[in-house]
Amino acid sequence: MHYLCQFWFETSGAKELSKEEGEKLTKDCIAYDEGLTKSGHLLLAQALRPPATAKTVRVSDGKISVTDGPFAEIKEHLGSIILIEAADMNEALRIASRSPLARLAAIEVRPAYSINEQ
Repeated sequence: MHYLCQFWFETSGAKELSKEEGEKLTKDCIAYDEGLTKSGHLLLAQALRPPATAKTVRVSDGKISVTDGPFAEIKEHLGSIILIEAADMNEALRIASRSPLARLAAIEVRPAYSINEQ
């Protein structure tokens, strides 16, 4: 089964890392992703740019509107995602908890499904 792991960061937290801490975290994350790839668990890993770089698209009455960034004042923001293959939720939670980002982020693990499933 597939599980989406969403890494929610304190908006101010990432700014507190020193350059060396940030570089070590990046190396640890690359090693973590490579380990998951070798074990067959990693389907997708993607870091995200800050929320201020986002656009929001809405369609209403056939009209498309695009606005800048998030509207809400948020304490946490979605910083990255991984999509993994795991036997069950317990395995997905174990995989997520080993991420180096777990030191900085809350990780939401959510089962995925295919719209073709019955």
